Amino acid sequence: MNVGGRTNLDVAMNQATSNAATSNAVEIDVWADVVCPWCYLGKRRLELAIAESAHPAEVTVTYHAYELDPKAAHSTGETVLAWLAQRYRTDLDGAREIAERPAVMGRPDGVHIDVDKQLRANSFDAHRLVALGLAQGGPALQAAVLERFYSAHFSEGKAIDDVETLQRLGAEAGLDGRRVSAVLAGDEFADHVRADEAAATDIGITGVPFFIANRRVALSGAHTPEVIGQLIESALNGDHESMSAGA
Repeated sequence: MNVGGRTNLDVAMNQATSNAATSNAVEIDVWADVVCPWCYLGKRRLELAIAESAHPAEVTVTYHAYELDPKAAHSTGETVLAWLAQRYRTDLDGAREIAERPAVMGRPDGVHIDVDKQLRANSFDAHRLVALGLAQGGPALQAAVLERFYSAHFSEGKAIDDVETLQRLGAEAGLDGRRVSAVLAGDEFADHVRADEAAATDIGITGVPFFIANRRVALSGAHTPEVIGQLIESALNGDHESMSAGA
């Protein structure tokens, strides 16, 4: 797996200001989807790992867009359970069993997922607003926007591909309301999202969440805070290798 070189990876990563050259600094790039429960869990576990690390103030996290289903229809009202039942040719009880796995695993880390409320959604516009968060307020605001979308989708049953819903959620997360309206009315940050996804293809990412620390050490999957902490430590030590995959 190549995590270096001047390709789409540079375009995606250079959309954020790098501080990895600073002594003891760790810059983590995370590819994730707004409608991915494992990504929600991965975000929370990454935050826990950072809080427990030797230099939490020196760790910067930038999120990059990844669409698990870019062809998903907009605002159909279909529940995730109904979609899972159709996809895996099972009944609603079977679909609920599938959906409950990340929900159960996330509870000890404070992640609340209500599998009965989730609506299937196209995440492209939500990703554009996550990119707006990075542009408007840096990594902190970007993380706040992403967190608000996760909570809305997984806990509250909000349609995060509905324009009015995105407008309201963006404002609640701290985005400028006029900028949100302008972005949703046009195609601003669409190129940003596509650059992130092109970089994921270049790297060879086939599942999310996917973490890269200081462009050197990679980790795939929603691992425990302890394992993600090893990623941070490896970056601090200047290691150049990929860690294990899987949740």
